[in-house]
Amino acid sequence: MLLSRLAENLFWIGRYVERAENTARLLNVNYFASLEMGGRAREIWLPLLEHTGGQAEMRAKYGRIDSRSVSAWLAFDRDNPSSIASSVSRARENARGLRDRIPSEMWESLNRTYLSLCFEGSNLLERDGLFEYCNAARDASQMFFGIAFATLPRDEGWSFMRAGQMLERGDNGVRVLQNRLRGIDAAPMADPAGHAMQAQRWVSVLKGSSAYEAYRKRVHTGIDPQRISEFLLLDEYFPRSVRYSAANLHEALEQIERWHPGQHPEILRLSRWLVARLQYARIEHIVDNDEPSLEELLGDFNRVGAAITAAYFQQE
Repeated sequence: MLLSRLAENLFWIGRYVERAENTARLLNVNYFASLEMGGRAREIWLPLLEHTGGQAEMRAKYGRIDSRSVSAWLAFDRDNPSSIASSVSRARENARGLRDRIPSEMWESLNRTYLSLCFEGSNLLERDGLFEYCNAARDASQMFFGIAFATLPRDEGWSFMRAGQMLERGDNGVRVLQNRLRGIDAAPMADPAGHAMQAQRWVSVLKGSSAYEAYRKRVHTGIDPQRISEFLLLDEYFPRSVRYSAANLHEALEQIERWHPGQHPEILRLSRWLVARLQYARIEHIVDNDEPSLEELLGDFNRVGAAITAAYFQQE
């Protein structure tokens, strides 16, 4: 069976690589929104900063909130543990200790990503390279997981990496919607200009998950905040929905359980409860902050993550 240190490394590789991709997606759609909406910098960038955290630390370092400072903080600032560069660097550090346990192509993919993304600075913004940087981070994440899917044996290590990836994806999906539904986009706007601006922000939410085309195929009523929230939270088949992430997280934990039969039933109970809540939830209850609320769903993801850590990583 896998030592807890190796299992933890693979789990966090999955989380960090997924986190880098999520941050790149959010940063990219905000970049385009800032071009389309002109001077509304705080309206565009402050919600993103609230979503990713570290607002106080960023203010202390840059002294302001604008497109340039938030972009630098989230893209390549190593003082931000959630930046793209920090996430890639931490994933690579975890993978370096596993070079004899993972396919060489996985290590080479992460190392190339580290060398191409983690040494950028303010000159990236001066040459207007943020779009290419975010696309490179997104593509590198997809390449890494594609290589893992094609080459990594379906053993305990694969399951831990998959659990980390799905936990991070589901957690991020809840936070994105939580950020939108508690702000100015929670209720429909009456005036045409405000309605158009709100619709554009919800299109950005869809594009941040590569969900725009899939949503338009599934839903034929236009850009509706509640239908978008329902699609991103509760769709059974879209691979970046919260429900799909929770189901795959539970499946990965079931596979791990086969290597440790009966040892940690609480983890499966928590993950099964999360899947059931999403399976039977109604979007109108979630939007109205009824049960389950977004805060409760986020707490469920956090409890699963804490249970995994306590069961598998805090003991040898």
